[in-house]
Amino acid sequence: MLNYTLVSILVVSLLSCKKDGKMTETGKDSVIAKKDSVVVPEIHKEYYGIYMGDFAGKEMITPEEGEQYEDFVNKRISLKINRITKDSVYGQSIVNGNQRPFRGVFNEGTKSFVLDEPGNDKTDGRFEVKLSGDSITGKWNAFNKTAVKSPLKTIKLSKKEFVYNPNFMLDEDSDLVDWSNPKSFVEKYKDEETGKTESYTTSKNRAASDAIFKINASKQKLTEKELKNLRKLDLEIIKNSVFARHGYSFKKETYRYFFEQTDWYIPVSNNVDQELSPMEKENVALLNRFIKYAEDKYDSFGR
Repeated sequence: MLNYTLVSILVVSLLSCKKDGKMTETGKDSVIAKKDSVVVPEIHKEYYGIYMGDFAGKEMITPEEGEQYEDFVNKRISLKINRITKDSVYGQSIVNGNQRPFRGVFNEGTKSFVLDEPGNDKTDGRFEVKLSGDSITGKWNAFNKTAVKSPLKTIKLSKKEFVYNPNFMLDEDSDLVDWSNPKSFVEKYKDEETGKTESYTTSKNRAASDAIFKINASKQKLTEKELKNLRKLDLEIIKNSVFARHGYSFKKETYRYFFEQTDWYIPVSNNVDQELSPMEKENVALLNRFIKYAEDKYDSFGR
């Protein structure tokens, strides 16, 4: 009887170990993190956080008319430092909505980082940056220098704290023109000398209205009456303001442009669906219905 009991206990113990083993294998990263946090203590937690700012480099510009030329192009970048140990640094970068993990080393003496993205994407590269207070400066070099428009970029960042606030809105001084998607139109006019009707092709951009400053889909339950006469771009901005407040990283340049004009937009994730409130989810669904059939307002703008 005693032997049977001991065998039973041993079997149950082995099954429990096997079950736990399966659970930890599915979360490989968490196991490594747990192991590292126990074996190699985390250091310099004061440097953890999000650093945002300029990501600038020379690119060849190809205008619709005229010759190609080289000029500086300034983009926005976020570097998020998640963890620092004696041997390694872990985090992620976000540029143009593209979120990439990185791993590197930290030099305590010079307060500098060397951080490598994985290298399996053509946009991956190495960050060589230095800390000074709440600022990070340095450079980024692409691993594949022929695969990107600007293989060398300078970096100038400052530390930011992400906070969700349903009151966040676009600033009323914001530029409300979608410069990323110009559309060609044929315009007609009557020649006063000949009396003939002539035509020419012009480029126009869609524009939003002031309605985007009045409707907040994170605070109020939207109605069909409020939305039925809005422009398509209005509806898109009102909808994506919900995601921007939760730190969604937009891949589409149009939306990045609008929200990067604010001082509150901090991209932290490429999926925030689980963060939305029930009301926000209902409003997004309603906005999607109207976006599907809405029309845009186009006009001519100078830059």
